[in-house]
Amino acid sequence: MNKKARLVNIDAEFNKAVGEAVKCFNAGEVFIYPTDTVYGFGCDPFNEKAIKKINTIKQREQPKQFILLVDSISTLSDYTIISEKYKEELLSKIWSIPISIIFKLNEDKRKLLGSETAAFRIPDHKFCRRLLEEIKLPLVSTSVNRKNEPSINDTRIIIDNFAGEVDAIFFTNNEEKNEPSTLIDLTGKKPVLLRQGSTKIVDLFKKLL
Repeated sequence: MNKKARLVNIDAEFNKAVGEAVKCFNAGEVFIYPTDTVYGFGCDPFNEKAIKKINTIKQREQPKQFILLVDSISTLSDYTIISEKYKEELLSKIWSIPISIIFKLNEDKRKLLGSETAAFRIPDHKFCRRLLEEIKLPLVSTSVNRKNEPSINDTRIIIDNFAGEVDAIFFTNNEEKNEPSTLIDLTGKKPVLLRQGSTKIVDLFKKLL
């Protein structure tokens, strides 16, 4: 029988929850946590064992790239090549809303992540931001579901379905959003919409162009 995940209510024990999540991350564990969009599986993106575990839980035969959450544009700059066209002031405005952006990785991080590009987001969520400020590294964020199934955002269903497969579940009593982030690609000359989320394309491109 699989060991049950540790359950941590972030509303009741916020500081303890952040500290526990930091321990999970540093220990190479896989956990579930709320974000500014949907609940996500989280782990250290540089821990191959943890990444493999998430792919196994999601039942992916062909691994896909995950969105990476970061605490600041400064951290983002350590990993990516950001065009002058999308300078800091613009990105700061964009990340008041749930938008994930694909950037080209710099040479060092391409080798670490085994990819030319990666999607990043600065989340507008108190728990996520505090956790990211503590770890000072990107955090994997991928929706809580199995392959080809809709994302799950109900805490009770998440616990029933995944408590035996992850190391910890961080949850809130607040009603969370249940729509993924808008996803755009900024690796080319012009931004390309890859997924429409809660932020409408017209509003988004007004900020980008």
